[in-house]
Amino acid sequence: MKLYLIHCGFYDLEMSAGIYEFHINIPVAAMDLEQAKMSVRRDPSFIQKKMHIDGIQELKALSGFRIELVPDARTCEQIESHLHRDL
Repeated sequence: MKLYLIHCGFYDLEMSAGIYEFHINIPVAAMDLEQAKMSVRRDPSFIQKKMHIDGIQELKALSGFRIELVPDARTCEQIESHLHRDL
Protein backbone atom coordinates (compact mmCIF):
# COMPACT_ATOMS: atom_id res chain seq x y z
CA MET A 1 0.00 0.00 0.00
CA LYS A 2 1.26 3.47 -0.94
CA LEU A 3 0.37 6.99 0.19
CA TYR A 4 -0.62 9.54 -2.42
CA LEU A 5 -1.41 13.24 -2.11
CA ILE A 6 -3.82 14.21 -4.86
CA HIS A 7 -4.02 17.89 -5.76
CA CYS A 8 -7.56 18.61 -7.01
CA GLY A 9 -8.98 21.73 -8.60
CA PHE A 10 -12.55 22.93 -8.86
CA TYR A 11 -14.66 25.97 -9.72
CA ASP A 12 -17.23 26.96 -7.11
CA LEU A 13 -20.29 28.85 -8.32
CA GLU A 14 -21.12 29.95 -4.76
CA MET A 15 -17.66 31.46 -4.29
CA SER A 16 -16.41 33.82 -7.00
CA ALA A 17 -19.22 32.92 -9.42
CA GLY A 18 -17.11 30.06 -10.75
CA ILE A 19 -14.43 32.36 -12.20
CA TYR A 20 -11.50 31.35 -9.98
CA GLU A 21 -10.14 27.86 -9.55
CA PHE A 22 -9.86 26.59 -5.99
CA HIS A 23 -7.64 23.71 -4.85
CA ILE A 24 -7.59 21.03 -2.21
CA ASN A 25 -5.16 18.20 -1.42
CA ILE A 26 -6.74 14.82 -0.70
CA PRO A 27 -4.61 12.04 0.87
CA VAL A 28 -5.30 8.54 -0.49
CA ALA A 29 -3.91 5.12 0.42
CA ALA A 30 -3.85 2.84 -2.64
CA MET A 31 -1.92 -0.04 -4.20
CA ASP A 32 -0.89 2.01 -7.24
CA LEU A 33 -1.45 5.27 -9.11
CA GLU A 34 -4.49 4.00 -11.05
CA GLN A 35 -6.22 2.81 -7.87
CA ALA A 36 -5.46 6.17 -6.22
CA LYS A 37 -7.11 8.04 -9.11
CA MET A 38 -10.17 5.77 -9.00
CA SER A 39 -10.43 6.18 -5.23
CA VAL A 40 -10.36 9.99 -5.23
CA ARG A 41 -12.87 10.11 -8.08
CA ARG A 42 -15.35 8.24 -5.81
CA ASP A 43 -14.87 10.74 -2.96
CA PRO A 44 -18.21 12.51 -2.25
CA SER A 45 -16.56 15.97 -2.12
CA PHE A 46 -14.76 15.32 -5.42
CA ILE A 47 -18.07 14.41 -7.07
CA GLN A 48 -20.15 17.19 -5.48
CA LYS A 49 -17.67 19.96 -6.37
CA LYS A 50 -17.05 18.49 -9.86
CA MET A 51 -13.31 18.40 -9.17
CA HIS A 52 -10.53 17.41 -11.50
CA ILE A 53 -7.05 16.10 -10.73
CA ASP A 54 -4.26 18.64 -11.25
CA GLY A 55 -1.42 16.52 -9.91
CA ILE A 56 -0.50 13.52 -7.80
CA GLN A 57 2.45 12.95 -5.49
CA GLU A 58 3.45 9.56 -4.12
CA LEU A 59 4.88 10.14 -0.64
CA LYS A 60 7.70 7.62 -0.08
CA ALA A 61 9.91 9.33 2.51
CA LEU A 62 10.04 12.64 4.36
CA SER A 63 12.74 14.23 6.51
CA GLY A 64 14.82 11.06 6.57
CA PHE A 65 11.89 8.77 7.42
CA ARG A 66 10.44 6.14 5.08
CA ILE A 67 6.64 6.11 5.00
CA GLU A 68 5.19 2.67 5.62
CA LEU A 69 1.44 2.06 5.74
CA VAL A 70 0.41 -0.71 8.10
CA PRO A 71 -3.04 -2.34 7.83
CA ASP A 72 -5.20 -1.96 10.94
CA ALA A 73 -8.83 -3.12 10.70
CA ARG A 74 -9.65 -1.30 13.96
CA THR A 75 -8.63 2.12 12.63
CA CYS A 76 -10.88 4.43 10.65
CA GLU A 77 -9.71 7.58 8.87
CA GLN A 78 -7.88 9.93 11.21
CA ILE A 79 -6.51 13.25 10.03
CA GLU A 80 -5.38 15.69 12.69
CA SER A 81 -5.53 19.35 11.69
CA HIS A 82 -3.51 22.19 13.20
CA LEU A 83 -5.07 25.55 12.41
CA HIS A 84 -2.91 28.52 11.49
CA ARG A 85 -4.23 30.58 14.42
CA ASP A 86 -2.98 27.89 16.82
CA LEU A 87 0.51 27.85 15.34
